[in-house]
Amino acid sequence: MAILAASAGSISGRVLIAGTASLLMCLFLSPKFIEFLREREFGQNIREEGPEGHKQKAGTPTMGGIIIVTAITIPFLVLSRRDWPSMAVFGVTVGCALLGFVDDYTKVVKRRSLGLRARTKLVVTVAISVGLWWVATQKLHLPEAVRPRFVDVNIDLGPAYLVFIYFVVAGTTTAVNFADGLDGLAAGCAAIVLLAYIGITFITSGDSNLTLLSGCLVGACIGFLWFNSFPASIFMGDTGSLGLGGAIAGLAVITQTEVILLLLAGVFVVEVLSVMIQVVSFQMFRKRVFLMTPIHHHFELQGWSETKIILRFWIVAAAFAAIGFTVYQLSIK
Repeated sequence: MAILAASAGSISGRVLIAGTASLLMCLFLSPKFIEFLREREFGQNIREEGPEGHKQKAGTPTMGGIIIVTAITIPFLVLSRRDWPSMAVFGVTVGCALLGFVDDYTKVVKRRSLGLRARTKLVVTVAISVGLWWVATQKLHLPEAVRPRFVDVNIDLGPAYLVFIYFVVAGTTTAVNFADGLDGLAAGCAAIVLLAYIGITFITSGDSNLTLLSGCLVGACIGFLWFNSFPASIFMGDTGSLGLGGAIAGLAVITQTEVILLLLAGVFVVEVLSVMIQVVSFQMFRKRVFLMTPIHHHFELQGWSETKIILRFWIVAAAFAAIGFTVYQLSIK
């Protein structure tokens, strides 16, 4: 018992130090970075079809995901032992963030409003998924199966497991990207999901570098929220949303919680489903279910203030994450 307590104290201390370091790096680096972006007029372009109130946000510095990734990278590489599980998740995080950065750069600097071509994004996402699959199956020897957790069954996918991982990565990054439409919404919801993964990774493997990486991710999200909360001084851009989405997807695959992720990241799932429902409904029946999607825009057009939507979505995200974490705990007893 004494050894277990010492181990728990050790990892909790490392996670606290790493998370605090990431948070402080965001707090201290962001003001200069925001000034740098303003001087070069690297501002956000606002869609014409978006809510009318968003047009005043045009020109707000974007690509804040660079700060998030920097604040994660340095404490993680310095304080972790860089084993295969943590490096796999870190690699997916950085790979997706780089894809997002090139997309942001193309939009903002090259003035191409649509960013990278869809084919380019597809190829890069597939490559990232293949790398994650290789580590999971060849280095960590995880079964090529889906484990729902809440029922005692493994669904063997065989070669289709690679396709499954691609959909986890593509779906999660897209979901976080959709949620990045209101100030602080994506960062706050991501911090809540990643906080749950601090617990999951610790339960799974005890003194875990995955736990430390999760702590860095939570710290960076909270530090970034200081400047991204309403009214935002900076947006994370695709660099941040794809990077955080990649981190969550990587954690889900390595901890084999891909199915429970549907609960843990419930708000992100709802955001994606709202878009899918809207598209299918309009294509089939020429009718819109929502005033505008993703669903947070629907509430905006109903007259909800931006802060009310954000806070309520955070509350719902916390409820989803708590339910998901509870289901995970019950599944391992």
